[in-house]
Amino acid sequence: MDHPIILYDGVCGLCNRLVRFILKHDRKDRFRFAALQSTFARAILERHGLNPDALDTFHVVFDYASSTERVLARDEGVAAVLEELGGTWRVWAMLFRIFPSSIRKWQYNLIASTRYRLFGKYDACPLPDPKASHKFLDQP
Repeated sequence: MDHPIILYDGVCGLCNRLVRFILKHDRKDRFRFAALQSTFARAILERHGLNPDALDTFHVVFDYASSTERVLARDEGVAAVLEELGGTWRVWAMLFRIFPSSIRKWQYNLIASTRYRLFGKYDACPLPDPKASHKFLDQP
């Protein structure tokens, strides 16, 4: 599969808004999605020695199920998504990467630690729009 897969906290209001943003701006139909709470995401994270219970982490999986499969997390994952969206978003990724890694990580961690309080939390992972359901790999 050559579609990058975004693993996100399915009950997080901010994460769900981010998914909707990506769906809206993904003009090349590149991205696929799975909630971190799914068995699909858990298997990928465990394969890479990552903690599948860390729901405050945004992941992007490239080259899924191939020998070159890799996972970018947190701020690096966000920058990779912006690059993949292309156009003006690629410029934003470059501007984002101007900041030292320590500052990007601090910013990411600050947002991750307050995201439920600022953006809310769902009781369960919202179902995707039926028109986009084929992009959600954790759906039956």
